[in-house]
Amino acid sequence: MAAITRLVKRNPPLFSLARGFSSTISPAPPRKERNVQWVFLGCPGVGKGTYASRLCNLLGVPHIATGDLVRHELASNGPLSSQLSEIVNQGKLVSDEIIISLLSKRLADGEAKGESGFILDGFPRTIKQAEILEGVTDIDLVVNLKLQEEALLAKCLGRRICNQCGGNFNVATINVKGESGRQGMVMAPLLPPAHCMSKLITRSDDTEPVVKERLRVYNEMSQPVEEFYRSRGKLLEFDLPGGIPESWPKLLQALNLDDYEEKQSVAA
Repeated sequence: MAAITRLVKRNPPLFSLARGFSSTISPAPPRKERNVQWVFLGCPGVGKGTYASRLCNLLGVPHIATGDLVRHELASNGPLSSQLSEIVNQGKLVSDEIIISLLSKRLADGEAKGESGFILDGFPRTIKQAEILEGVTDIDLVVNLKLQEEALLAKCLGRRICNQCGGNFNVATINVKGESGRQGMVMAPLLPPAHCMSKLITRSDDTEPVVKERLRVYNEMSQPVEEFYRSRGKLLEFDLPGGIPESWPKLLQALNLDDYEEKQSVAA
């Protein structure tokens, strides 16, 4: 945990970005500023990794996904791999102790490389984790991505990974009809290039029973975590209106980053 403390207790945040949100810390001179320290919340399959990684590329911060940390440990055949395999295949949440251990190691490795700022994806998932994180870092903003459950289930079941390049794709064509005041939604598939098509595999935990159990467990446990950050004025709830083409510009606008992306494009 000391590694977490050293990494995140350095300098005040570089941005006060989300519309309606403002930092209570005065900005430091430019040479001492650190980058953003954000958390992305949302159900499994909502797109946390997609949008967090895009923002990380835009802002120049590392994308730390606890799901990736778990999968890396599973593939390593390390001391936790068999225990994690049983937990994941049953659609259960990994314990706080394991997640904290994996995250602490990742932050320590990043600190050694000179990383500044981060976007956490998939952490915290429990009040206990949120309290631990609150004690060692100053999170600037928590973005809660939301998507209709029908679309979530279809997205999870349509996920595919190229077993050669590791690319993530989705073969599902989602068309949710609007009814009873609910807005309809159309999401096109995210298909791989031709050379990856024959190499696609499905994650072992992306089956309908496991996905439904993950969604049930997440919804049960997410409310207290959302309220934890809402009460601190750090929660930004964002309803995804569709796929990336529809959602990305609106997310940038909600984060007050629409002009920032344009400036970065011009500078490049």
